[in-house]
Amino acid sequence: MTARTADRHSDPRLIVDFDKLLTMAGADLGATDWMEITQDRVNLFADATDDHQWIHTDPERAKDGPFGAPIAHGFLTLSLIIPFWGELFDVEGVTTKVNYGLDRVRFTAPVKVGSKVRMAGTIAEVTEVKGGAQIKVSATIEIEGQERPAVVAEFLARFYK
Repeated sequence: MTARTADRHSDPRLIVDFDKLLTMAGADLGATDWMEITQDRVNLFADATDDHQWIHTDPERAKDGPFGAPIAHGFLTLSLIIPFWGELFDVEGVTTKVNYGLDRVRFTAPVKVGSKVRMAGTIAEVTEVKGGAQIKVSATIEIEGQERPAVVAEFLARFYK
């Protein structure tokens, strides 16, 4: 196992061999760096998904809306699991890595544009599957300075030898 270091110039991820993965149920993966949610990111997501609802894409109108500012799409925040995941963890000694899905997702607080978010994760379960292993990660996307997280999800990943 490669330990995470405080030096951000080195690889901060926890990197394990496949055989070690099978023993990692309950492992705390820590948290990622903070990422600012910009209006440009929200607008790009709106373009990609054809979801241009004003609470996301019209900053002037959103000031008078229910959140007092434009907010990120819930699915934009959820999609950040992928880049955040790469910051936290990797497995060596495998031929294929697959995002297998989600078991449970809750959007528990809106993310205002200009906020910073990060993900904390714990490997909740490890299950052997044909040719490899599946992990369930309890993932929480936190909002800097707020008590309630933006997203709480169970993310599934598979690693094949």
